Amino acid sequence: MSKNPPEGAASETAGTAPGASASAAPTAKAKRAATTKKAAGAKKSAGATKAAGAAKTAGAKKTAGATKASGTKKTAAAAKTAGAKKAAPRRAKAVAAAAVAADPAAADLAPRSLAEVLEQGDGWVNPLRDPQDRRLPKIAGPSGLVIFGVTGDLSRKKLMPAVYDLANRGLLPPGFSLVGFARRDWEDEDFAQIVHDSVRDHARTEFREEVWQQLAEGMRFIPGDFDDDQAFEQLRAAVDELDKSRGTSGNYAFYLSVPPKFFPKVVKQLKKHGLAEAPAGSWRRGVIEKPFGRDLKSARELNRVVHEVFDPEQVFRIDHYLGKETVQNILALRFANQMYEPIWNRSYVDHVQITMAEDIGIGGRAGYYDGIGSARDVIQNHLLQLMALTAMEEPIAFDADSLLTEKLKVLKSVKLPENLGEHTVRGQYAAGWQGGEKVRGYLDEDGIDPGSTTDTYAAVKLEVDNRRWAGVPFYLRTGKRLGRRVTEIAVVFQRAPHSPFDSTATEELGANAIVIRVQPDEGMTVRFGSKVPGTSMEIRDVSMDFAYGESFTESSPEAYERLILDVLLGDANLFPRHQEVEESWKILDPIEGYWDTHGKPAQYASGTWGPGEADEMLARDGRSWRRP
Repeated sequence: MSKNPPEGAASETAGTAPGASASAAPTAKAKRAATTKKAAGAKKSAGATKAAGAAKTAGAKKTAGATKASGTKKTAAAAKTAGAKKAAPRRAKAVAAAAVAADPAAADLAPRSLAEVLEQGDGWVNPLRDPQDRRLPKIAGPSGLVIFGVTGDLSRKKLMPAVYDLANRGLLPPGFSLVGFARRDWEDEDFAQIVHDSVRDHARTEFREEVWQQLAEGMRFIPGDFDDDQAFEQLRAAVDELDKSRGTSGNYAFYLSVPPKFFPKVVKQLKKHGLAEAPAGSWRRGVIEKPFGRDLKSARELNRVVHEVFDPEQVFRIDHYLGKETVQNILALRFANQMYEPIWNRSYVDHVQITMAEDIGIGGRAGYYDGIGSARDVIQNHLLQLMALTAMEEPIAFDADSLLTEKLKVLKSVKLPENLGEHTVRGQYAAGWQGGEKVRGYLDEDGIDPGSTTDTYAAVKLEVDNRRWAGVPFYLRTGKRLGRRVTEIAVVFQRAPHSPFDSTATEELGANAIVIRVQPDEGMTVRFGSKVPGTSMEIRDVSMDFAYGESFTESSPEAYERLILDVLLGDANLFPRHQEVEESWKILDPIEGYWDTHGKPAQYASGTWGPGEADEMLARDGRSWRRP
């Protein structure tokens, strides 16, 4: 049975002509193969060319497609981004809502748009205004200051330069306004010139014209007496006008830089003409200079009159010593450091001396000073406040109420000596030499009654009857025409209970002391004993000193700068409250009553450190005054 040949064999058989010789067959086959190969090559070449063209066309189409796809993707991405942006607030709100649902306290941290913040109005609080935030200094909000008695020395030398210094430091708002009230026939321009001259002469910081121009735009002057109703109506109109032109928002402080006898009249006029009553959302504050009365009875009457017009928290009583950096540093020294508080008590302290000495006389203040005297002028406020800060317990917080609580405890614990004749001294400066020139005595000053018994020097011994200070005397003294101008607090410590050194080695060693210098060289000195270099054991007092001017690059601001800024901020930490004022008068009134019925002030030569009776007062206790 025959089989079909393979396909290749059939083709090969078919490719051979019948009857052809064997030798001729391969040649024909070769020719045909060559022809076929040539045709195939041509076809392949044509195919390759065609394929190349097709590939090129396909590449072009692919590129075009890619470009089109890229554009489509970009369009899609843009659409996606826009959608994401549009959806972002919704997602943020959803996240915030979830956070608030989980923790209600997170509401304050939730992101909010400006529109949402503005819609909330007064409910929103600027985080930079947070008392705990130290990124920016405290800056007063929209406000103005009205000064009564603007032509006096205090205003020209202290208040107006302090206002400029605050503006120069960027601590006042751009629209701050200053209004002067006095019995002068001035225009606004005249008042601005007076302020300009005061700033030039007494400002602490450098004068800058651009700062002055901005401040001067908000200055107004009202001429008139304190019982002039028309003048107070003009004042009200000026305040209303400044609200509109300067944006003060109705916030005003009224500074009474006038003699105490005019305080009731001025505050009653403020009430009568509606100036003491603040518009909704605004504040009005009264600022009163010392002395706060001349005894307990008059102080209570003054407080009653003032509180009929201003609420107690709206009244700021100025004691400029409390605005000094070193006075504030008493609290920092005691309560921010561990090394002092353990020895700040009766177990280690022998006594405390608080001195405020002036090297000038009364100058042109005869009308004010005579009948007041140094004890009422200085001890009742400045020195008793320094004593309270030195002796007080640690407050639970550094705020007005906490400080008041602790200072009142000290003032209520003060115990007067049983024998006021032996433990209090008053004096008057007599003629003498001061600063290289001959000066007059107090009774020879212009405007002073030759028979006056007003004291220009006062020294008293007090005790604080509590567990910390029982048995430790506090010696307070003040005077005019003394050796030099100085205010200091000296905490003098007990001597070591036992000394291994013989008496010759320690004969020049005094008591250890911490001295806080309030003025003029602000700082602190620690006095202790140290061995003198050499072969023998000799111990002598040395001092370790801290000075503000050397330790800090920024100079200390004037006290009135700090106090005026605090008034505008509503911060009452550095202002005595009416309770402190009344307690201080309870301490001083018995002393003044004793002096009124016992003799005359002792005389002391100008340029010395007071009458000899003051030295005898300490000598009875086995002590002596420090020589500042």
